[in-house]
Amino acid sequence: MKSALIVIDMINTYDHPDADQLMRSVRKALPSVVRLLERARAARVPVVYVNDNFGEWRSHHGEILDTALSGPHADLVEPVRPDDDSLFVVKARHSIFYETPLSYLLAQLGTERVILCGQVTEQCVLYSALDAHVRHLTVTVPEDAVAHIHDDLARAALRMMRRNMGAEICPAERVAFT
Repeated sequence: MKSALIVIDMINTYDHPDADQLMRSVRKALPSVVRLLERARAARVPVVYVNDNFGEWRSHHGEILDTALSGPHADLVEPVRPDDDSLFVVKARHSIFYETPLSYLLAQLGTERVILCGQVTEQCVLYSALDAHVRHLTVTVPEDAVAHIHDDLARAALRMMRRNMGAEICPAERVAFT
C-alpha cells in the first residue's frame, strides 16, 4: 500500500491562544516526528507538509517557514524543516483537505494510506483523519507524533479515529513505510 507522510501545522510561530499548552505537547512529540521524517525520507516515501497560512493570503510556504524560523520558537520548527524533496500545501482551515489541492496531489502520487503527524490532535489531525477516511484513504496516526492542547480531548480524538474511522493508532516506531 503506497503511503505518504503528512506533517500538519508544524511550521508555526506559536503566537496564538493556548500556545503555551500546545508547545509543551509539541516538545514531547517532536523527537517522534523527527524520526518519522528521517524514516520516511530514507524509504523514499513522499513527505507532504500541510500548513496553516495564519490568515496571510499573500504568503507562500517559504515565507511561512521563514517567519516561523525567525520567531522565538524556531527550536520547535528547525528540526522538522522541509527538505528540498518535501511537498507543501497551504491550508486555511482545520482539515488538510478543505479547499486545498491535497486530494489531487495524493492521487497523482498513487497514495492509498496517509500517515498523519503534527498538531493539533483534537482539531486539525482529527478533522483531517475524518476527511481522509471519507476519501477512502487508510489512515495511520502515530500517537506519540501528534501534539495536543487538551490531553483529555486528544485521547478522545485518538479513540474516535480508531473506532469511527478504522485508523491505525500506534507508536511512531511501529509505523511501516511502504
